[in-house]
Amino acid sequence: MSAVKEHLMSWATGRAGRFPRGRESALTVVLEDAQHLSALLASDVVDDRTMVFAPGHAGGSDGPVVVGYEGSLSEPGAEFSHDPGFYLQIQAYGISEYMSVVGPTLIRVAEGADFEIYLRDADRARHEGVFAEFLTNPVIQLADLPALGAGLQEDGPVLRLHVGRSGELSTSPGGRRLGTVGGSLDQVAAEWARVNSESAQPCAVCLGGWLPEPTRASALVARPWLGRYLAALRGIRDVRARGLNITGVSGFGGRLVPALSELPDAADAIDPALPLLLWTDDAVYAHCASLGRSFQLDHAAAEVTEALLVCGSVEAAAPFADRENLERVRVLFARAGIELGSRVLSAARTG
Repeated sequence: MSAVKEHLMSWATGRAGRFPRGRESALTVVLEDAQHLSALLASDVVDDRTMVFAPGHAGGSDGPVVVGYEGSLSEPGAEFSHDPGFYLQIQAYGISEYMSVVGPTLIRVAEGADFEIYLRDADRARHEGVFAEFLTNPVIQLADLPALGAGLQEDGPVLRLHVGRSGELSTSPGGRRLGTVGGSLDQVAAEWARVNSESAQPCAVCLGGWLPEPTRASALVARPWLGRYLAALRGIRDVRARGLNITGVSGFGGRLVPALSELPDAADAIDPALPLLLWTDDAVYAHCASLGRSFQLDHAAAEVTEALLVCGSVEAAAPFADRENLERVRVLFARAGIELGSRVLSAARTG
């Protein structure tokens, strides 16, 4: 993936991807109007490593990389394009199930109706194991993931900023106002932290201009597994990109080992960092969201892995699999840097 596309996807989703942390300026800034470019470049919001997208602008060689574009990254129904011929469709969530996917597409929750349909699709996937087809297409990206249940993680003004037509700053087109172009990054970051501190659920900023915060927060409280759901969508898209058809995801409507479905308080219920098991008619794959990759398991190893994920430890999983096999699988994953015990569950039990 080119640097431009990586910046675009990071900016749109609120996920840093492969970009390093510890920055002192915004990684990516998108302007709706190029008239604000001079004020932006004169501020401490950007530095030589920032990529700025400005409509119709051809960047110079000094300072931040400025990428000119046509169209919009904000308005559902619009199209974004830049040289050398990359096109990105922008769609509203609510109509996406009725639209044909013809190329790279960014789907936005842009109003309350979109959010309700997003929740409906998530509930169906969780309880019935049926994922909305359009969301599992490898060329689809869902925008503003932190506000939809993915958690803050790497998001914030240092990762991404949007400059509206009036010069207002936020982390996304549908976000709460954090300041005005030309202001300092410290001021913007302080306002971002203040807004988030007033909500029980992350992130209260990036959809705060389009969704009432009490509505969004209450929906996320009722669905603590949404981060896991978003990780599952990412895993399905990853495997589908290989030409494979996913027919099931562990914990979403069923399990590989049916007896594990009966256990209450599954250890893998809500932690998005835990691997997900996905299967086709012929094979099982483990998707690790933190590493951004999937790998195939034989069916026997997949069942042992599922027991460890659902039960949370070798001891708790012993009634469902041979202890020696459980320990062997746990060690194999650990050597790959992947823990099969939920940090979320452990924190809840010790807290």
